[in-house]
Amino acid sequence: MERIQELVDFAMEQAVDLLGVDSPSGYTKNAAERVMAVYRQMGYRPEMTVKGGVLVCLNPDAPEADSILLEAHLDTLGGMVKEISSTGRLHLTNLGGMNPNNGEAENVRIITRSGKTYTGTFQLKNASIHVNAKYNDTRRSYDDMEVVIDEEVRTPADVEALGIMTGDIVCFDPRTVVTPSGFIKSRFLDDKLSVAILLAQAKQAAAGDGSLNRRVWHHVTVFEEVGHGASASVPAGVTEALSVDMGCVGAGLGCDEFKVSICAKDSHGPYHYDVVSGLIDAARRAGADFAVDVYPQYGSDVEASLRAGHDIRHGLIGPGVYASHGYERSHRRGVENTLKLLDAYLA
Repeated sequence: MERIQELVDFAMEQAVDLLGVDSPSGYTKNAAERVMAVYRQMGYRPEMTVKGGVLVCLNPDAPEADSILLEAHLDTLGGMVKEISSTGRLHLTNLGGMNPNNGEAENVRIITRSGKTYTGTFQLKNASIHVNAKYNDTRRSYDDMEVVIDEEVRTPADVEALGIMTGDIVCFDPRTVVTPSGFIKSRFLDDKLSVAILLAQAKQAAAGDGSLNRRVWHHVTVFEEVGHGASASVPAGVTEALSVDMGCVGAGLGCDEFKVSICAKDSHGPYHYDVVSGLIDAARRAGADFAVDVYPQYGSDVEASLRAGHDIRHGLIGPGVYASHGYERSHRRGVENTLKLLDAYLA
């Protein structure tokens, strides 16, 4: 295997790059094209699916039978303009599970249908605490929040003159930071960090470092946050799919930002017993620091594949990510342990 720290460095670099490309569900083309370019640079022949995801085979000369599909999602949480208020502010509806509590006072970008981009801030209505006596008591909901546009607008006509309209995408600033101690902090590590891990695993395979014991596919999906990312584009011969997503970190769980998580069950039910057992065995063989957990509120891409009727075994792994769907944090050691697990499981 290529020196693991070089792969971790590559994954971290790719994560930072992808986090800088806005891609809330429904607005993912730019990020998908970035991922396509990275695969091509490594010598692969990726294809863009009809839905806009990226599908690529790492070793097409391997037998088709009993192939494995690794799924990670590129789409993130975000917002959409639902209404222009009488004062020229924007009322939003969420894309995926974007929680208004976590978005308060965040800088945003408004993407118009004409391609123009405007900036703004997602604020509580009447946001000045020196004016609003109910500031502390007001529930942070989409009904009580608005985007204040960084343009001189006071009426709906002013906003419409900019080209902003209902249905425009609103992207929240990821605020990506990599610390000297190895932490990566950002919105949307779920799941761009694991997309970067798949790119690092592809880099390893392209270099001939490590062995693949069967045909391996990658599917970078673009509608996971709204539930149907991996419902299609399962290649012929695939009998197993592994969702490479974020590992949950929180009360009652064994995972932290330094480990790779192996999920035994989430809110949709248990993962395939043999797959979970195989992942545990591979983690032990690889010397990867891991935790096996049950996620109380979670759903994954691979479950969308099952709901669509695909007859496959399924599993879920990922680096530990704290504060999911908020301002998230992981660590390069979590990336390292995920790569170690993948290398051992695919060998």
